[in-house]
Order: sequence, then C-alpha cells, then structure tokens
Amino acid sequence: MMKKNIFYHLFLLGIMLPGSAIYGQTVKGVVSDDKGPLPGVNINVKGSTVSAATDFDGNYAIKANANAVLVFTYIGYAAKEISVNGKIEVNAVLAEDSQKLSEVVVVGYSSQKKASINGAVTQVDMAGLSKTRVADVAQALQGQVAGVFVAANTGAPGDGIKLRIRGEGTLGNNEALYVVDGVATRDISFLNQSDIKSMTVLKDASATAIYGSRAAGGVVIITTKSGVKGMASFDAEVFSGIHYAANLPKMLNASQYMAVKDQAWHNTAGNAANAESPYAFDRRTRTDLSDTDWQKELFTAGISNNFQASASGATENVQYLISGGYYGIDGIVIQDNDQYKRYNFRTNVNANLTDRFKAGTNLQISFTKQDKLSSSGDAPGIIRHALLRAPVIGVYKDVNDPIYKASDPYTDLPFYTGPNEGWSKNYEYTSNPLAIVHFTNDVRERFQTFGNVYGEYAFLGDKSLKIKSSLGVDIAFSHNKNFAENFGDDNIADTSYQYFGMGRQNRPNSLNENRGQEMTFTFTNTLNYVKIFKEVHNVNFLLGMESITSKSSAIGGSRNNYENSSPEFQYLDYGNSTLNVWNSGNASSWSLLSYFASGNYGYDNKYFAAATIRADASSRFGPNNKWGYFPSVAAGWVVSKEKFMEKADWISNLKLRASWGQSGNQEISDHQWYNLYMLGKDPHLIRIGNPDVKWETAAQTNVGIDLGVLKNKLTFTVDYFSKITDDILLNVVPPGTVGNFLPTSVNSASVSNKGFEFGLSLQNNDHEFKYGINANLATLKNNVERLQQNVSSITDDATHTKTVVGQPISSYFGYQFDGIYQNATEVSSHLFTAANGTQPGDIRFKDLNSDGQINAEDRTFIGSSIPKVTYGFNFNADYKNFDFSFLLQGVEGVGRYNDSKQILNYDSRPFNSTTDVLKSWTGEGSTNTTPRVTFNDNGGSRVSSVFVEDASYLRLKNIEIGYTFSKSIPGVNSLRLYASGQNLFTITDYTGLDPESTSLIDRGTYPQSTAFIFGAKVKL
Repeated sequence: MMKKNIFYHLFLLGIMLPGSAIYGQTVKGVVSDDKGPLPGVNINVKGSTVSAATDFDGNYAIKANANAVLVFTYIGYAAKEISVNGKIEVNAVLAEDSQKLSEVVVVGYSSQKKASINGAVTQVDMAGLSKTRVADVAQALQGQVAGVFVAANTGAPGDGIKLRIRGEGTLGNNEALYVVDGVATRDISFLNQSDIKSMTVLKDASATAIYGSRAAGGVVIITTKSGVKGMASFDAEVFSGIHYAANLPKMLNASQYMAVKDQAWHNTAGNAANAESPYAFDRRTRTDLSDTDWQKELFTAGISNNFQASASGATENVQYLISGGYYGIDGIVIQDNDQYKRYNFRTNVNANLTDRFKAGTNLQISFTKQDKLSSSGDAPGIIRHALLRAPVIGVYKDVNDPIYKASDPYTDLPFYTGPNEGWSKNYEYTSNPLAIVHFTNDVRERFQTFGNVYGEYAFLGDKSLKIKSSLGVDIAFSHNKNFAENFGDDNIADTSYQYFGMGRQNRPNSLNENRGQEMTFTFTNTLNYVKIFKEVHNVNFLLGMESITSKSSAIGGSRNNYENSSPEFQYLDYGNSTLNVWNSGNASSWSLLSYFASGNYGYDNKYFAAATIRADASSRFGPNNKWGYFPSVAAGWVVSKEKFMEKADWISNLKLRASWGQSGNQEISDHQWYNLYMLGKDPHLIRIGNPDVKWETAAQTNVGIDLGVLKNKLTFTVDYFSKITDDILLNVVPPGTVGNFLPTSVNSASVSNKGFEFGLSLQNNDHEFKYGINANLATLKNNVERLQQNVSSITDDATHTKTVVGQPISSYFGYQFDGIYQNATEVSSHLFTAANGTQPGDIRFKDLNSDGQINAEDRTFIGSSIPKVTYGFNFNADYKNFDFSFLLQGVEGVGRYNDSKQILNYDSRPFNSTTDVLKSWTGEGSTNTTPRVTFNDNGGSRVSSVFVEDASYLRLKNIEIGYTFSKSIPGVNSLRLYASGQNLFTITDYTGLDPESTSLIDRGTYPQSTAFIFGAKVKL
C-alpha cells in the first residue's frame, strides 16, 4: 500500500512538473482603454487553454511562462497580443473597435458579459452622448435608448428634466433610480458629464429586480472615470455657446390688434353695428399708442460657458483621478435673473494594498446656483404675460409722466391715470413681463457631497470569491431666498389702507427664506463568486445586504414691509416683526433594510439562465406588510452557435431572450400607516392610518431577439414587454359615512404598459471614410386597469385631466369640436333643446347623447399626454482628421392642452392674439375651423379638443463638426476643435412655444433655445 501511495504521488509530480515549468510564474496587470479600467476582458495564453478575466477594476492574474504571448480580447475593442518577455507585470491598453459588440456591462452590484445578459439592458453610446453638451446628464439620454422618454421640463436654465423608462407605471412617483458608482439617487443633475465613463439602462424587471423596492421606474447605472495605470494624462475641455429663442408664435402687431378688437367689439351682443368702438376711437384720437413686440423685448441672446479638466494616472498599486469643472448659462430672457451655475470637484482613488485587498474612494462635491424665473406659466407668469399683453402698451413710461419713477420705469396697468379704477379696461389687466423679470430675486443654492468609500478582499487561490463593503453618502444643503420687491401702479385710492401708495405687485414687499439639509447613508456588503469550470460552465453568484437611512430637515421664515429693500438689508431681521410674521420647521426620515441574491449560469456560451431575489423592509410601511419580495428569472439561447447554423455564416450573432420579474415602489410620505390626531382642547382623529398599506409591485415580462450580421457590423435588437403595476399607492378620502378625515394611503389601482422596442446599429470602418448609425424606436400603450372601489375616477380640474379605468393615466377630458356654426338654422337644428345664446360663428360641439343641448354629459376623452411612439436617429462619420455627427429625436401620438391658445385666441377678454385669429369666421362659408372674434363666449371657454393639440415633433437635437490635429504639436497628445448646433429645427403642428414641454397644461412655457457652441478638447 505504501509503495502504491509513493508511486501515485510520483506520478502526480511527474504530471505537475511540466505544467509548472510551462506556467510557472504569475503575470499580473491592468487592462484599460482611454477612459479607464475595463472589467471582463478575456486574457489567454496563446496556444494554450489557460485563460483569465479582469475584475471590475481591470485587474487580472494568470499563469504564464517567461516567453508566453498574452492575447487580450474584449468585444467592442480590437484584440491585442503582448509578449511577456520575462516580466511579471503586463499592462494593456485596448483601442475601441466599433465593428464589434460591447461585451461587458455593469449591472446590479457587479458586471456581466453582454452575451450572458438575458434581460432588456442597453449600453449608451458614450461617443454620441458626449456631444449633446447639456447641463443635466439625464437629458443627454434623449433619443439614445429605445423605450426611454426624456424631455426638458422647460427651457429655463436649471429647471430639470423628465425621464421615463417604459412609460408611466404608477399614479405617484415614476422617477427612475440612478446608481452612480454603486450609490443610488433620484437626481443626477449634480454630475459633470465629462466625468462619466459609461451609462447602462436597465429596463425590464429581470435586470432591475436586484434593486427591489426602488426600481419600478427602471434603473440607470452610471460608472465614472478613474485613473489608468501607465497613462498619466491631463484632459481639458472648454466651450462657449450662444442661445436664441426660436419657433416663437407670431403675434398681432398694434394695427392688427386694434382691427381685431374692433371687430370683436362689433360682434359682441349689445353693441350697435354702426357705432364707433373704443378701439377705433383710440386709434383716431390717442397719440400714446405703441407697437410693442413683447417677445422681442423679453428674449435676448443667452450665453453658456463650460470648462472641465482632469488629471489621472497610476503607480504600480495606486490609481487616481482628480477632476473639476464649471458650467454656467445666462438664459434667453433679458437681464441676469435666469442664470444657472454649477461647480464640480471629484476625486477617485483606488489602491491595491496587497495582492488580495484593495480599497478606494470616489467622492464628488458640487455647488449649484439657480436664479429662478416663473418658467411654465406659473405666477407671476413672465412668458405668459409676454403673450397676453397688448402691443399698444409701451414697455416704459414717459419720463414726463407724473407717476414715472427711475427705480420703476415700467408701464403696468394699461394707460394708467391714477388709483381707484384709473386705467383703461379695454386693454385688460395684465402685467409687464420685463418689470416682472427686473424685480424677480429668487435665488436657489445647493451644496452636495456624493460618493463612497469601499474595501474589497479576494479569497481562494484563484481569487474567484470576493467580499466587498461600501459606504455611500449623499449629503445636500439647500438655501432658497426670494425677495419680492414691491412695484407697479398703485390701484387703491383709500388713504386709510395700511399699504396705501404701494404698487399693486408684491404689496407689501416681503422676504421668504428657507434652509434645508438631506442626508442619506448607504451601507452595502456583497459576496461575489465568479468561476469558469471546464471552460464551458460559467457561474456568477452574488449575495448581499444593504442598509439605507435617510434624514431631512428644513427651517424657514418670512417677513414683509421692508423699509429699506437694498440687498444689504434683505434679511429676516430687517423686516416687520409684528405683522404677518411666518416661520416653519419640519423633519422626516426613512430607512430601508435589504437582502438580495443573484445567480447567473452559462453553458458553452450558448445557454444562459439567471435568477434574482431581493427582500426589502421599509419604515414607510406598517408592521403588517413591512417586507416586500422581488424575484426575477431570465433565460437566453445563442442560436447562432448551434451546429445547424454553421452554414448561415453571415449571421454573426442570433440570441433569443426571455425574462420575468418584479420590482417595487415605496415612494409615499413617511408614517402614512399611523393614525393622526389633532391635539388641543378637543383631541380627535383626523386621519385613519392603514397598517395594511404595502409596496407597489411592477411585474414585467420581456421577450427579445438580438441579431448581428456581417461580423456584427450590423446589429438589430427587438423587445416586447408587458408591465403591470399593481397595488398602486393612492391617497384616498374615506367615504363620508365614516366621517370627515384626511386622505389615507391605500393600495388601490393597477396600470399596464405594453410595447415594442427596436434598436439598429451599423458601423462601417472598412475605408478611410468611416461612419456609424444608431437608430431606435419604441411603441407604448398605457392603460388604467383598476381603481379603488371608492374612487371611480381621479379628476384634476387644473390640468383638465381625468384618470379612469380603460384610459391612459391623466387623459384630457372635455368636449369634442365639431366645426363652426355657419347659420341660425344650423344652430337651431343642432341645439333644439337649449341654444343658450349660441350664434353663427360659434364653436359647434358634438352632442354625444343627442339630447339637443351641450352640457357636462357630452364630455369625453379628447387626448393623452403619454407618447405612443418615441424615436431617435444618430449618425456619425470620420474622414481623415474630420468628424461629423447629428442626432434627430422625436415623439409621435402625444397631445398637450394648449391653454395659451385658449386664452390668446378664444378668450372673451381683450388680450393679444396670434395671427391665427386673422382667419376667424366672418360669415357663412368663410371657415369651419376658427370661430368669430367676440367679447362674448364663442365656445372658447369650454375645455375641448380644440385646445388639445398634437404635440408630436421631430427635432434636430444636435449637429457637430470637428477637426482633430495630428500629434505633431509638441507636448499635446490630442487636440480637437469643434462647432456644434443644438435644436436647429423642429417639425411640429403644435402652436405653443415648445412641444417638448412636460407640463400637462401649457400656460406659456420658457422655450428650448437654439444654440451655437464652439469648443476645444485637449489631452496632454
């Protein structure tokens, strides 16, 4: 027996010695591209089966002899061979090869090979995205990814964006979750676009379920740049832009305005046909009529400036990157009260403390300052009043006017002569938009620290098991200060009035100031096992836990009647301390405890399966349903690798995918499950708590096909998804029979979103002229499936919308336009029960119940604000040192209620109008689309389909041409100069200022600007 054992060990030694001689040393290194380390790169010892892969930070280790050749392959990059030549450290820098598919993507808490992903996951083309040059990184996704709808809330600097992934899934918070270097947030406006290395959009639940309760709106994974070993460099970019208002509506000039109002006066009941109207009289007698183009007076050229710089590099064990930047824009409204500025500083340090233990930090500090104007028709309505105000009123008062003041030279009430109705009612009660701009002083500041520190340790001999701990922080301090200066004409004659002699605007002056802080800490621990067995079995298992705590608090105060309103005295201490003093303070907190696991298995790079499960416990839910569970499963089959596909060699890749999963939403106010009492002399219950309130759950099924042909030069992707959001959280008022209580949060609705998504990519780099095309298109059908039994509908009169079962969320509800009454006979035959003073030339509405009258029973659904189709088309080309690109983006099948059209062209008050009123009805047969002008109600006061316009559009979002100088410039590795245009043209039937606006009702929106940008990028 002993001899057998000795022989057995000698036999093993004989086998191992040759292997140890061939692969006797360990070679280590880092694989990167020009942006930073690359995870998941395959490294093979040429001519052998020995292989390895880089980890998340681009590190690898492999057994190889001194004369071996290492082959580095990474789909999306050109393969590279490097001889070891006796070295124990070999670093590789790979160059992108756009003819190949990108192979590795960062997904939930780890990275995976592209080929092994079975869900709807899209990597963003960073080359195209980098040319958008917008303030908010999220807006750069516009037109880039199928199924992702992005729009600016308004064109005002700093106003934010709306991003939806696969539709409106809930009646509450639909915001996506952003995960930046492992730390989750709902807002990424603080990020510097130049710092971003990659963006990945997780759309279906098999991809998002790992993020559990916060992922129902989809997830965007962002990885920022880091230092690269052997590539110490300095990068900088600077650009400046000029911005203009474009596509403005054509308004009536003074002559047209007076003629139209004269016609309206004669069309008004009670006015004699042969009498002289006050407008004709004023044209004949007044000498103080102006001809003011209020849009021209309000809008000017805006200026934007940007500077970004970074320094990066690495020693043998430490990688570093330091970056800083500034972005500022002075908007397209006159003066400087619509500015936005952002300052960024970021540092990223990663250190290999031992060959198994690494640690690092990624920390960003940002400061933003916004001069806020009313930008979406909201009071005081700067854009709105620029449309409404009559052109016959001048911008400034005559310096000889007795009420002229150098500190307030603006006209206010039309042709004002004094208080107590001393102004002309014929020109309506509007405000001077330039005066509003001048006296607006609303400054909003935010200081934010965002980032994490982490440590990672590798176990086992091949380092296939890794444990990682990360502490993420998101701390923000805000300060909002709004001083409302008193201005305008004094319209009160009562000398005993407390504020007699003050202007009607902001009477008396006041200061409103608020400070707040938000702190969120995320502690994450993961255990990740990645291994390849027998070259065909690929496994990737992940276990983790996460603890999130968030606290916020705010304090504010207000005082008024400042005797001295100069900036030095605009502080609370200097206001009136006895009258209308207001102050407030509040705080809130929530926490989340989570456990999660995922498993991915691949066999022979042909068959793939994955599963995840996450359990979340939230403080926002009561003890009965504190925990939510979010599972997912997915499978994939690479058909192109089957033997029966060998003859179809033109097909480079054909993969079938299917997945199902659930994700959740916890976005309700804190402590909603508690009973709420009013204390005092008569303590009583004012809100009934709901201890059974639980998570919203979005269940999603996805099937997809990935096709690549001609060596993946041309790739095509199609997905079909069905997402059902159930147990939607609503605030519902209990039935009156129960009592008079505040709304209670209940799970009370269900909404579905279904659609197709198509993606096409073509890259041709075979010749000196290289070009690429990326196109995407997505369809969407949104439908309310169920509402709570005590809620038959959700009506919002402010936006003219209604949410009911069988319709999209927040559908427009009103009367249906049916032409213009041409004669009295038509009126009487249609309205045989109740004509209510309707005249020929008035709007005719459909009598849906055929009862001979138009009333509330004839209202119906007249449009939806949710786009049915979204699309984007990106083209890029290179020829020698020149490059060229453009991006087209658009939506179809979307409506928007144009309230500005209603009040400008259909109102019974003498506001200004667009030139469309020149086509108004003037007699039988003149038109069947535009009613007569009159100071009576011509039907324009009703909420109707006349004002729900098609807001579909096609917009040239960006076009750019650049030139890269050769490396002959001493000390400069790369220098690129470029010129860019943004929003150069828009094709739309929408008559408002901007079809892209996200408001359900358009009351006059600060428009997107057309911009011309010039810049340079340098790499030293």
